[in-house]
Amino acid sequence: MAAPRKKKPDRDIRIIAKNRKARFNYEILDTFEAGIELKGTEVKSLRTQAPSLAESYAEVKEGEVFLVNAHIPEFSHGNQSNHQPRRPRRLLLHKKQISKLAAASQRRGLTLIPLMLYFNEKNRVKLALGLAKGKKRHDKREAQKKRDWQRQKEILLKDRG
Repeated sequence: MAAPRKKKPDRDIRIIAKNRKARFNYEILDTFEAGIELKGTEVKSLRTQAPSLAESYAEVKEGEVFLVNAHIPEFSHGNQSNHQPRRPRRLLLHKKQISKLAAASQRRGLTLIPLMLYFNEKNRVKLALGLAKGKKRHDKREAQKKRDWQRQKEILLKDRG
């Protein structure tokens, strides 16, 4: 008799930081999960302090993808070998994914936007990366109108029920 299969646990992730403006400013066409190359003090800092993904982006250079302008604060108990808060960090992706991202960003004028930084179930730092197209001003207004209408609708339904 075969041993019973172990049931896989649901994705147990712990979110470190979200780029809240990304979905408002950009239309996300595709998402990728990427590893991120960090120094020891950066990982320790991520566990204790909140990083910022606002105004950060990813770019493809010489067959590698780098996260640019993401702010990970210096580790408070770090020594003189502490990291720089806004240094470019290499993202770990498969070659096929890198070539797809490079082609999309060059040919179609799309942007690589970090959506979320988190610890996965194996306690590794991962980055959700979105292939995005910028929204126009009227698209942003339309999204805001929809969001406001949903809020009003919920309030009305809550009052009646």
